Amino acid sequence: MPRPLRSVLPLVAVAAVAGSAFFGVGQATAEHAVPRTDKEIPNLDQVKTKIEAYYGDIETPDGEHYASPHSNYAKQTRGIAAKARKDLEGALHKYDSAHGTRNKPAVVFDVDDTTLLTYNFEREIGYHFTPKAQDEYLRTTDMDPVFGMRKLVNWAHSKGITVFLVTGRKEYQRDWSVRNLKKAGYKNPVDKEHFFLKNEEHPPPYLECGSDCTTVEYKSGTREHIEDQGYDILANFGDQYSDLKGGHADRKVKLPNPMYYLP
Repeated sequence: MPRPLRSVLPLVAVAAVAGSAFFGVGQATAEHAVPRTDKEIPNLDQVKTKIEAYYGDIETPDGEHYASPHSNYAKQTRGIAAKARKDLEGALHKYDSAHGTRNKPAVVFDVDDTTLLTYNFEREIGYHFTPKAQDEYLRTTDMDPVFGMRKLVNWAHSKGITVFLVTGRKEYQRDWSVRNLKKAGYKNPVDKEHFFLKNEEHPPPYLECGSDCTTVEYKSGTREHIEDQGYDILANFGDQYSDLKGGHADRKVKLPNPMYYLP
């Protein structure tokens, strides 16, 4: 979020349930840019049902929907977080040995569906994103942390790895986002030096694309800016491939998201 070119990807939902790779499923089932028959198009209602099963949908008495901590989604994200921690431990050990005090180790995390889970919001809006709906939700409601990621982020922070957040949320949504991150239990700093939101009215000078940046340009340009401050980004985490493209990180970690796609 925000998602001006947002689309639901049914194929990703199937991939998430089956544990398949995103690109693998797309290559296998979407051979034609324009489907030749209805058989090439997954049934939308059935896809939504699969998404709910993957997240282990829990409905509360007041009609809210949450992901189950016992769901396949929770198991997958916890597994990704555990592997990332192991990789970061190894990277940090090698980093300390090789770099000494030349640069400062850092990690970069996206927010929506990387550190904060939007499932309840997506169910509420029927997977039909609008900026107005997002504003109202962020203003009044706090999202839960993504399973496994709070523990990973807080561990990294405790080990002296500087945690940066880089999100496509708008700058005017900062206070709502900071409130949510703190209530969700994230202990890393969330000030303007560590938490980057998209400022289209007053874009930072280090982004040559200004207010017209694509997601890839905005996020990779921000990571480059972080590197210019003397940081070595050991890992970059995101739920969209556009979060991860553009370099400026030693490794990329993809979180699952069958609900929407951001180019």
